[in-house]
Amino acid sequence: MSTRPVNFVDSLDHRKPLILDGGLGSELARRGQDISSPLWSAELLINNPLAIAEVHRAYLDAGAQCITSVSYQASVPGFASIGVTPQRTRDLFHLSVEIARKASREFLSRNPGCNYQPMVAASVGPYGAYLADGSEYTGDYEVEDRTLVDFHRQRLEWLDQAGADVLACETIPSLQEASVLCELLNSVNTPAWVSFSCQNDRLLNDGSSIAEATALFRRHPKVVAVGVNCSAPQTIKTLIGEIKSVLKDKAIVVYPNSGEDYDAVTKTWHGVESPLECAAAARTWFDAGASIIGGCCRMGPAHIAAIAAELDDRRDPGETS
Repeated sequence: MSTRPVNFVDSLDHRKPLILDGGLGSELARRGQDISSPLWSAELLINNPLAIAEVHRAYLDAGAQCITSVSYQASVPGFASIGVTPQRTRDLFHLSVEIARKASREFLSRNPGCNYQPMVAASVGPYGAYLADGSEYTGDYEVEDRTLVDFHRQRLEWLDQAGADVLACETIPSLQEASVLCELLNSVNTPAWVSFSCQNDRLLNDGSSIAEATALFRRHPKVVAVGVNCSAPQTIKTLIGEIKSVLKDKAIVVYPNSGEDYDAVTKTWHGVESPLECAAAARTWFDAGASIIGGCCRMGPAHIAAIAAELDDRRDPGETS
């Protein structure tokens, strides 16, 4: 197991923005990688781990202080469907974190004057990502809680053991899945954040209120931040307000998509959002109360560089001295 060089909770004590990376899968696709299989970008853990490392390095060079593992769509049944054994699957979960950790070490060796140590978030994607049918955008799984428990328990255990600084339970589209994760996260040792995917500025993708979903984690001992990702940028400021109305002592994490619309049938994106527009929006998110800020789908290194530059005068991330 890798040691954790930075305490994620301590990094939030500075009350200044912590910059996340952007979309990993969408950036891999932009660079020509084939992520069309049901395993999406996680299949590159087998086929091309070097491509994953290159994207991690690009985000670190852009100013990201926390990068996310490629485990979003990784799952036991997903890997089993292509003949990967459970033991090998466990190793691939751990590899996803180690690739990011190694990229962070290389970044520090190239930048000896850096006053912070980049952190690694282990991505825990929703059940709908495994289904690869677009249901993470609706939360309409039509399964019992037990199915979600069985799906998440093993992957949470493996990622908890992998040495990440934080577990990123992300793109959660439904109150049901949030409730299941709320219970399972009581058993982890690694701090976690939970971020929801929303259809508008008040509702999760399944139609539940963001306030009700947030309230599940109000006193959760392991969840240190709650927020929103893979949602439209124009909804974020209001969503921050909704979360703040419920949470008083946890950080707020936001990393929306680029503002483009995703067609789950054709698996294509439509629309555009420039890096400079994202940077200006990021300042409003910080002023509204978010302290962990980055990007999701279609937000690339240029977007993160613009956000980091915009918020640079307010940063004081985990100094090592």
